[in-house]
Amino acid sequence: MSVLVLVEVEEGRASLVSREALTFARGLGAGDLHAVVVGAAPDGVVADAAEAGVVAVHTADDPALERYAAAAWAAVVEAGGRAARADLVVAPGTGRGNEVLAHVAARRNLRMAANVVAVESLSPLVVQRQVVGGAALERASVDSRVRLMSMAGHAVEPSPAASPGAATVTPLAVTIDPKDLRAQVVRTEQRETGDASGLTAARVVVGAGRGAGGPDGFSGVDALATRLGGAVGVSRVVTSLGWRPHHEQVGQTGSRIAPDLYIACGISGAIQHWAGCASSKTIIAVNTDPDAPMVTKADYAVIGDMHEVVPALLDELG
Repeated sequence: MSVLVLVEVEEGRASLVSREALTFARGLGAGDLHAVVVGAAPDGVVADAAEAGVVAVHTADDPALERYAAAAWAAVVEAGGRAARADLVVAPGTGRGNEVLAHVAARRNLRMAANVVAVESLSPLVVQRQVVGGAALERASVDSRVRLMSMAGHAVEPSPAASPGAATVTPLAVTIDPKDLRAQVVRTEQRETGDASGLTAARVVVGAGRGAGGPDGFSGVDALATRLGGAVGVSRVVTSLGWRPHHEQVGQTGSRIAPDLYIACGISGAIQHWAGCASSKTIIAVNTDPDAPMVTKADYAVIGDMHEVVPALLDELG
């Protein structure tokens, strides 16, 4: 039995969620751990794979793959699965990871479990996965011969294996069908309002809502996020009022986050916002209303004005 993990590359290294997926897959104890990389595998990625205990890194360095095309990536994952003789294929629960595995599932007539946070058993495969935007967990079984699943971001901490793997780079013989390139990314542009990559990857998020009072009410929130090495997130009403840019919005129509710590200041906690932050490991709510949904659902709550609580917290942190 072996496991194949799709590894996404960011700035010459395996992405954070990919390293989490490698740790997650290794922890299943399902046999040899393999990785597949679309394109050439930079030295940093190979080093990350070796640290995670990967025995082989399967690569497909084809000029046709220079632009992202989900169907073409799926063909590479299929080839990697055959080379690794994988019984289980895991992808990071990113937009690309989920899309690529969905293509693999459709091409091979297999079942796929998305956004998995825990595996109860391997035979049969029984998992717990996030549904309803992370507001609930679903217990599901996957009865395909080859099991496919994506791992929800931050479900585990990335960690090195007890012994490094060989991480032998093995080129794949893949012929890309022109039909698999009919839908591909031809251009990428950074939004003028910024992007949410820092927010979705942050281990600490300090959020603010209507309680901030206006555009000038975020100085303490910005300072606390900086002090904690985190990012700022806001509720929908804040962006609707034009107080902060949309890329900072957390919620059903914004970003879904899963930090170690989410401090929600002056946020009532409507279900749309909760859908975006429910996967946070620890939530602290700061609110004047003890009956606010965010307060009642939080792990910890401070009943008070955020404009008094946040400065006091900054003073305590020094």
